[in-house]
Amino acid sequence: MFNLSPIGKVISCYPDKFGTPRQPGLVKSSWAKIQIDKKWQPEAALQGLDGFSHMWVVFVFHLNNSERFHAKVHPPRMGGETMGVFATRSPHRPNPIGLSLVKIEKVLADGVEVSGIDLVDGTPVLDIKPYLPEVEALTAATNGWTQNAEKREIQVSFTPEQESFLEKWSDDLSKPELMSLIVDTLKLDPRPVVYRGFEGQESPYRESHAVRVFDGDVHFRFTAENSIEIIKILRL
Repeated sequence: MFNLSPIGKVISCYPDKFGTPRQPGLVKSSWAKIQIDKKWQPEAALQGLDGFSHMWVVFVFHLNNSERFHAKVHPPRMGGETMGVFATRSPHRPNPIGLSLVKIEKVLADGVEVSGIDLVDGTPVLDIKPYLPEVEALTAATNGWTQNAEKREIQVSFTPEQESFLEKWSDDLSKPELMSLIVDTLKLDPRPVVYRGFEGQESPYRESHAVRVFDGDVHFRFTAENSIEIIKILRL
């Protein structure tokens, strides 16, 4: 047994699990701040990190409420097939610990702004470490079962009214930045596997969904297998 204390938490553009990318780097426009607790003296402890382009984030899947261990899981890209849990990045693990490689945007006095995240808001952070490409970028590495996983090119459409709304949404992000964040997030198809396969036809499940980004809800539905229609965008 080990006693671990978080060094800080994540302030993320993704307030909910639903819609948060399942891997880092998939949505390059996604943003978070890794806020370090004051007791760890962040201004001193972060010295030198600004010389690196990327870093590892070790964190806790704090929203994982699964109490039973399952040796095999259903990766979303496997279309319902199972795989051994240790051959996946599933959050449902014996120890709910995650590891993400993120891009460093800015080192602050109390934390680090990063992009390309797969971290939900409030995630406890156990540690951060600089990424060392000379020893960690292995060009001969293989992808295992993931190289044969499902790959789809999904189109996302906005109405002119919705595009106009994005211009007024945030003072911090421009319309192209917000649109890129929404499009790249939805292209990953955040729906559970059981909801898929009924696109453009009557479904026994609900057909519309909502992804929360910053302080807004983006409601969408699939009109065809690879086409998403934005229904509405609401500020909370």
